[in-house]
Amino acid sequence: MKIAPSILSANFAELKKDVSTVEQAGAEYLHIDIMDGHFVENLTFGANVVQALRPYSKLVFDCHLMVDRPEDYISELATAGADVIGVHIEATPHIHRVLSQIKAAGVKAEVVINPGTPVSMITEVLPLVDQVLVMTVDPGFGGQAFLPETLKKVEELAQYKRDTGAQFEIEVDGGINDETIKQAAKAGATVAVAGSYVFGDEPAKKVALLKAAVADQ
Repeated sequence: MKIAPSILSANFAELKKDVSTVEQAGAEYLHIDIMDGHFVENLTFGANVVQALRPYSKLVFDCHLMVDRPEDYISELATAGADVIGVHIEATPHIHRVLSQIKAAGVKAEVVINPGTPVSMITEVLPLVDQVLVMTVDPGFGGQAFLPETLKKVEELAQYKRDTGAQFEIEVDGGINDETIKQAAKAGATVAVAGSYVFGDEPAKKVALLKAAVADQ
């Protein structure tokens, strides 16, 4: 299980320090939530933050777009240093085109589904993606409680991988701590995003606890 600390919950005045801390603690990804105040109410980072952090970290920059018109963000994010760009199926009627645009930019493509969206909505693009993000809370704000019913979709995606030989990562995001990560790993998740749990206190210790929780998975 790869750990992806979310800087949505980090100290914005100490981003470089916080990113370095979780990287040294063994995290593999850095989850960067990009929100436009329209697709979700919150307003957060842009490509400028990705570009500013990129020289200081070798982590996989996992950029999660919670925006209207995601196609308008791809080129700038790719240039800024994104490694993975995730797009919500709910944000565009042209999901195949946007995912193809991400791949053409030389970045790994991810499709994202909200708690109320079934896996059947993304089946046709699964052969195209490198990662699927299952939201385990409603998108927009950190610190929400984990929705265990969303794990059925993780299980469904894991079964799809077994049936087809697909190699995409299955990521979960929302309410992840040292207990819920066990449930996610058992269901078949391979990447776990954790924000408020990691950055609330002692980030290095929290990354270690997450890794220990799934060490036998």
